[in-house]
Amino acid sequence: MKSSYTIKALAIAAVSVLALSVAPAAKADSKGCSNATLQGYFAFKGSGVILSPPVAAGPYATVLSLAFDGQGAVTSAVGSSSQNGNTGPQTEAGTYTVNPDCTGTYVVVITPGGFPAHYLFVIADSGNTIEIICTDSGVVFTGTAKRQFPLGDWRNY
Repeated sequence: MKSSYTIKALAIAAVSVLALSVAPAAKADSKGCSNATLQGYFAFKGSGVILSPPVAAGPYATVLSLAFDGQGAVTSAVGSSSQNGNTGPQTEAGTYTVNPDCTGTYVVVITPGGFPAHYLFVIADSGNTIEIICTDSGVVFTGTAKRQFPLGDWRNY
């Protein structure tokens, strides 16, 4: 009699463990993020080091206002950067893609210079924060972008 209770208890425990381990995986796959998750203006601050090419090597930092249109375009990013202590204006424009798991990528052309930069990001805080890392070879650069205005604010798209 005791063994049948033990078997039933183990079976219930096994089914419970299986159910609990499958539920978070299913939820993680369907967070529901899309390009529309990133819409509006975000204040971005990033810093790091450029390792190569040698002509650009050194510390790098930037502060920008990033504008995402909700459809996959970074329509304007305006701010300033400091490379090896030389500061100046910087603009960026490009495209982005958001995955259902709230990760994504974006590519922008940075001016002055006209060179492309590639980033991977994770959306956090219900779409109000973006954690960003540059994926270009020879660059160690990370940053955080935070929503400047609430969704629905007249200053957003």
